Amino acid sequence: MFGSTVDTSRGNSAASGQQQLLTPTRFVWPYGGRRVFLSGSFTRWTEHVPMSPLEGCPTVFQVICNLTPGYHQYKFYVDGEWRHDEHQPFVNANGGVMNTIFITGPDMAPAAFSPSNMDVDDFSQRVADPSQDSIPRMSAVDLDMSRHRISALLSNRTAYELLPESGKVIALDVNLPVKQAFHILYEQGIPLAPLWDFGKGQFVGVLGPLDFILILREVGPYDNLKDVALKILQNKVAAVPVIYSSLQDGSYPQLLHLASLSGILKCICRYFRHSSSSLPILQQPICSIPLGTWVPRIGESSSKPLATLRPHASLGSALSLLVQAGVSSIPVVDDNDSLIDIYSRSDITALAKDKAYAQIHLDDMTVHQALQLGQDASPPYGIFNGQRCHMCLRSDSLGKVIERLANPGVRRLVIVEAGSKRVEGIISLSDVFRFLLGL
Repeated sequence: MFGSTVDTSRGNSAASGQQQLLTPTRFVWPYGGRRVFLSGSFTRWTEHVPMSPLEGCPTVFQVICNLTPGYHQYKFYVDGEWRHDEHQPFVNANGGVMNTIFITGPDMAPAAFSPSNMDVDDFSQRVADPSQDSIPRMSAVDLDMSRHRISALLSNRTAYELLPESGKVIALDVNLPVKQAFHILYEQGIPLAPLWDFGKGQFVGVLGPLDFILILREVGPYDNLKDVALKILQNKVAAVPVIYSSLQDGSYPQLLHLASLSGILKCICRYFRHSSSSLPILQQPICSIPLGTWVPRIGESSSKPLATLRPHASLGSALSLLVQAGVSSIPVVDDNDSLIDIYSRSDITALAKDKAYAQIHLDDMTVHQALQLGQDASPPYGIFNGQRCHMCLRSDSLGKVIERLANPGVRRLVIVEAGSKRVEGIISLSDVFRFLLGL
C-alpha cells in the first residue's frame, strides 16, 4: 500500500547506516528439500536466512527480504549443499554459479503521498470541492511514461510475487454435485475454486457464481505479472490458478495460489510506495481520466450506461442484469439515486444458506431480501474491514483509488457525490488495469 511500511522476514544487513529505500523482494526455492536457506551479497554472505515451506505445498520454500536498489547475487543452501535456480538469471563468478537480481531505484525524488484512512461514513460529511472546475489535465508524456514504468515493472516480476506467506487454496473434485460445490463456496467464503479431475490428473476448470469455466486458464509461477493480468482481462475471469509441476510432462501439478488483479495491484503499490512521483498519473483526479463507467451529465452521451438496481427489484432481474451488462456488481440505489448497497456475483452464494435456493422463486424475492439473507452469513468475498460498499469521490486521485482497490476483497469502488452519496459512476479493478496498460 502506498505510504505504508512492509513487515518483511529479514532486513538488508548490507545497508549502511544512512537510510536507504528498501524494496520487499520474494525469493522462492520450488525444488524441495528438508532445510533451505538463502544467502547473498545483501547478507554479506555471512548470514543464512531460513526459508519456510509454503502452506499446502511443502516442496516450495520462500522468504521475503528488504533489498536496496542495485545489483545483488544470491544462492540457496539446500540440505547442506549450495544450489542455484536455473530458471532465474545467473552468472559464473569466483564463488561458482550464482543467481542475480537487479532492484531498480526511484527515478525521481519521493513525493509525499498519504494513504486514505477515510471510513465509508466520511462521505456524508465531505462537501464538494469548489476547485473541481479547474481540474488539471494529464499530459500525453506523463501518461506514456507512467504506463511504460508500470509495464516494465510487471514484465520483470513473476507470479511468485503473489504468493502469500501463509494461506489456503481450495480445489473441488470435478465429479462433485454442483449444489454441494455451491455450499462449499458459501461456507468457505470464497469467490471461486479450481476443478480437479482425478482421472486426468490435472485441473480442468473453475467454478464460481455465474461462472462455470470448463477450459482452464492457468499460469505458471515463472509467468510475468503483465501476462498474468492480460490473461485475467482477456478471459474475463476473477482469478487464474498458479500451478507448478516439478516434472517436465507437467504431471502431479501443485496448486500454489489464485492470482487476481488485486494481488498484482498490491505489488504495484508495494514497489512504488516510496516514489509515487515517478508515476505522474497517480496525482490526477479520476474525473480527468478515461476510467470506469460514469452516469452521463446533462448534454453528455454515454456508450456504456451505468446499470443500477432499486431495492424492490426482483432477484431474477438482478441476476439477468449482471449477465446482460457483463459486470460483477451493480449499485443498489434509492429513488434519489443515492447509494444504499451493492449486489455482486459473490452475493449469490448466500442462496446456499439453509438451502434457500430450493425454497424461493427468483421473481418473488427482492434484491433487498436477498441481501438480508446474506447478512448473518460468514463474511463473503467482497467485504473488507466490515464494509460492503467501497466508495470514492470524483475528485479523489488515481493513487488513492488504486490504494483502496489493492485491499483484498475490494473489486470495485462506487463513485458518489460528496454529501448526498448520489451515485456518479463505478470503477472496477479491470477498468484500472485496462487504463494502466493502455488496452
